[in-house]
Amino acid sequence: MSEIKSPTGGRLALSNENGIGYTIYSHTVPGVQGIIGRVEAEKYATEVNNWIYNKIKDHRDRQGAFAALSMHDPKQAGEELERCVKKLGFHGALLNNWQHAGKDGETYLLYDHPSYDVFWQKCVELDVPVYLHPAAPYGKIHDTFFKDRRYLIGPPISFAQDVALHTMGLITNCVFDRNPKLKLIVGHLGERMPQDFWRTDHWLEDVERPLADSRGDTMSRKPILHYFKNNIYITTSGHFSTETVKFVCDYVGADRILFSVDSPYEKIEVGAGWYDKDEARLTKALGGPQQYFDVSRENAKKLFKLSKYHDSDA
Repeated sequence: MSEIKSPTGGRLALSNENGIGYTIYSHTVPGVQGIIGRVEAEKYATEVNNWIYNKIKDHRDRQGAFAALSMHDPKQAGEELERCVKKLGFHGALLNNWQHAGKDGETYLLYDHPSYDVFWQKCVELDVPVYLHPAAPYGKIHDTFFKDRRYLIGPPISFAQDVALHTMGLITNCVFDRNPKLKLIVGHLGERMPQDFWRTDHWLEDVERPLADSRGDTMSRKPILHYFKNNIYITTSGHFSTETVKFVCDYVGADRILFSVDSPYEKIEVGAGWYDKDEARLTKALGGPQQYFDVSRENAKKLFKLSKYHDSDA
């Protein structure tokens, strides 16, 4: 890893240059979710977590981390999360959407199945959030939908499509109902779910729930906005649009929004520059100076239980 990309090299300098007091690092795509073998995935997750801990341990007033986890075995995932939170001081976990499994990686493990409740219960017990991060399409999904549509892979559509499906599965399959204190983070100003709040809620409440009740099926019991206002946080990562911030804030409130850049996929100076330079319009969009300040850092301080860090009182 080159020094310019090192957590204690160029990235720390970039934070200083752009007024970022604290950074939470994570291991993203394909990450551990791309490893189809359970033993290999679990071993690699532990190695990744130990590596980043050793890189940032002397700079904990500036840097933290999310745990990387193998999701082949929900119980083991919870145990590794507990080690990372209690022994390494991590702030939660980041999962790169579903876990690839099976002989060819074409089995997709999604975490809305009741077998994952042991993991979600551990998250609640530890009182830490899980960041559900996108991953690129793979195998048959890639070949069927994106082989001839390569420019739609990633931020143009595939990322939002996959995370939205997974998140809505967590809602409708009652993960939050069974774990009402669970905290989930999604990026990119909500992976386009807020834009469909009205239509999604209309169909779930007026069509799907009556059907589920008539069949004796189990389905989420509260309107979709309940989960976004009580369980789900939304970051600005990679979506530096003041107009979209206003739209999302009008639905969920400023207390559910976190400033984030999405580095290295987006440039720190672009994300931080947008938030600083568009302060007047963002302040209006978010409801006032306090809300602008809260989104910039106070919401994250509460969620991640941060106390004193570099420029924490600036």
